[in-house]
Amino acid sequence: MSLIIALGLAMDSFSVSIANGLTTTQPKFSLALKMGVAFGFFQGFMAIMGWLGGISILDIISGIDHWVAFGLLGFIGCKMMYEALWGEKSKQEGRSLNGYLLFMQSVATSIDALAVGVSLAFLRTLIFFPVMLIAAVSFALSFLGVYIGNKFGRILGRKIEVVGGLILICIGIKILAEHML
Repeated sequence: MSLIIALGLAMDSFSVSIANGLTTTQPKFSLALKMGVAFGFFQGFMAIMGWLGGISILDIISGIDHWVAFGLLGFIGCKMMYEALWGEKSKQEGRSLNGYLLFMQSVATSIDALAVGVSLAFLRTLIFFPVMLIAAVSFALSFLGVYIGNKFGRILGRKIEVVGGLILICIGIKILAEHML
């Protein structure tokens, strides 16, 4: 059961990693490692925070978590598309993922892990194994996602930033829709 939860939580991180791999100018291994560590850490950290916080955190965050994720991913996606269409064109294709964007993406894709942590607390589940599995699966899929995205980015060129931005916006809409239904 923990593996299924970990895979489900890692899907957003995997998708965002693909989008970043599509448009990056950074060396693949460096970016893959940064994204894997950031997404794996935040997925695990948020699950622990949810577990520690229990029901009080769920009551506070459950009303807005989907709006926060939607807002962050939508903003980043729109910014990527704007830069691809109207931003300064340089000889170097793509963009470089900075720490601020990586932090925003990590938080946006790990908010669901907070609720999972709360659920694990209600089930009186020991948190160590599930958190380690959540972090490891998120790391592995995020790392792999950068390589998948980079492969397609090299084939399609700079215009793929628009696709990457649309992917991020769609992930935000998906998160919002799941919580609204």
